[in-house]
Amino acid sequence: MARIAIIGGGSMGEALLSGLLRAGRQVKDLVVAEKSPDRAKYLSETYSVLVTSVPDAVDTATYVVVAVKPADVESVVSEIAEAAAHAETGMAEQVFVTIAAGVSTAYYEAKLPAGAPVIRAMPNAPVVVGGGVSALAPGRFATAEQLKEVSAIFDAVGGVLTVPESQLDAVTAVSGSGPAYFFLMVEALVDAGVSAGLSRAVATDLVVQTMAGSAAMLLERLDQAQAEGDAAMGTALDTTPAQLRATVTSPGGTTAAGLRELERGGLRAAVASAVEAAKTRSEQLGITSE
Repeated sequence: MARIAIIGGGSMGEALLSGLLRAGRQVKDLVVAEKSPDRAKYLSETYSVLVTSVPDAVDTATYVVVAVKPADVESVVSEIAEAAAHAETGMAEQVFVTIAAGVSTAYYEAKLPAGAPVIRAMPNAPVVVGGGVSALAPGRFATAEQLKEVSAIFDAVGGVLTVPESQLDAVTAVSGSGPAYFFLMVEALVDAGVSAGLSRAVATDLVVQTMAGSAAMLLERLDQAQAEGDAAMGTALDTTPAQLRATVTSPGGTTAAGLRELERGGLRAAVASAVEAAKTRSEQLGITSE
């Protein structure tokens, strides 16, 4: 099986490593490049994986995943480019995957050997527990087959979808930042429960279980729509949340009263503004080709 090099052993790099092992990838087919001695020791002891330098990791890898912070990309890509020029991968073409936020595929294409296939990925925090979602955007030279193979890599840590690279800032604003929006909603609902007379422990348990159960209901309904065919799926994606909301909202009941206050407080407008602000900030932080 093709070897995967993960450049950077931070939280996202570790999450991908852990997910790949859970999905059945062999340790011998994985290698990590990590400069921090303490971090390298931790990864080696925890996952029994080879942890080495960037040149050594790139040398025999078919897939090179850049999982470092945007500020570290420039120095790391220089190392990768030099190593890639002398890599011993046989007949397999190396594919470069970046999960560094805001760094365009054009940037990598300008730094790496000419014609190098680059695929940009935007995973989110829940990949740490195998429940994330990753959006992929292929660069100019990545083939459909290479995109399929990279999709299989990220499938180990959650759902995968493909979007044009121009949409990745919006993806960042929705799914990348989305977990924080969710946690804020949980925090607010717990606080409201305490104000209503519940203990914090009881309120927290009620809110977390309610959120998890509601997400399960939505996923089940969408899975049913998918089983019925792609034509129905498009409609389901647009209407299922509203349909489920209506299902649990009795006319004139307690839920209707609560929803009325959320609408009066401008929940929809606040969410839209949050996503737009996050998208704008993602655009501002972007690193493009020189």
